[in-house]
Amino acid sequence: MTPAQQQAIEEFRRLRGTEPFGPFVALLKSPELLTRVSALGEYLRYRSVLPPRLSEFVILITAAHWQQSYEWDLHAPIALKAGVAPATVDALASGQQPAGLGEDEAALYDFCRTVHAGGRGANSARARAVQAVGEQGVIDAIGICGYYAMLAMVLNVENGEGVR
Repeated sequence: MTPAQQQAIEEFRRLRGTEPFGPFVALLKSPELLTRVSALGEYLRYRSVLPPRLSEFVILITAAHWQQSYEWDLHAPIALKAGVAPATVDALASGQQPAGLGEDEAALYDFCRTVHAGGRGANSARARAVQAVGEQGVIDAIGICGYYAMLAMVLNVENGEGVR
């Protein structure tokens, strides 16, 4: 291990309280990227303005979009514990639009699906999401989509994981 990799591991331990796991093992090939990604993830996962129920919901939308089994398997139980309805998790797992969503979830579902489709034409979905979670919530949701999309890419490419 290089000194830069050792330093990145120490920083990861400091931020996360654990050894690198999942996509972070592959990211260790670029120690500075690991350090920066880990810091971003720490904010998006634990300090975003979105409550855990909505944050985990957005993570599952992203994992489903990227067909990323590792992230799905890790976050589905967390989402359930955070208050995402089992029927919602099941619908996302099967690639269906969940029924019976509250306004905040429905707005984020439409918005995040638009984001993952390239973000073009997102004006009405964005406006609805702003009404539901505020401006910072919308930006944090975009951050969560992007962050977990990157982790999905790392896992799908570097570890041969993916399609559920």
